[in-house]
Amino acid sequence: MTNQASNARPQATPKVAAGALFVDEQERMMLVRPTYKSHWDIPGGYVEEGESPLAACGREVYEELGLRVAIGALLTVDWAPRPDEGDKMLFVFDGGMLTTDQLAAIAFRDGEIAEWAFVEDHQLDELTIPRLARRIRATMQARKQTRTTYLEEGASPVTD
Repeated sequence: MTNQASNARPQATPKVAAGALFVDEQERMMLVRPTYKSHWDIPGGYVEEGESPLAACGREVYEELGLRVAIGALLTVDWAPRPDEGDKMLFVFDGGMLTTDQLAAIAFRDGEIAEWAFVEDHQLDELTIPRLARRIRATMQARKQTRTTYLEEGASPVTD
């Protein structure tokens, strides 16, 4: 009898992260400037053991911005392996629009964020890295179409 386990291919064990896409009335996107990165990002972070991506998103928004908000629908899932970090699966949820009171209440609770800003699409390329700019643009498109989109490295591998 052969040992099936010895013939099994290794399974992916990706790191999982979740973030929220917040927009303002002009459909600008909220980005945050982490203190530990050279580029801007959306609010979010890694999913902890036993935690769902949705729960992680809410937790990270609270830790980074000091806001407890209802996180909306899943907008994108991005398969984004990195040679230096391994396989990654990134979930981006709709954070919706924050009220004036919520924006005034933003507090950087965990010291990971230095500042936040609403930015326009054309600013993404100067503020962040290419794969993240692609992911944010695809997530904005998914939000406009009220659908969930699967991505690989920030782009859709499927043609409609």
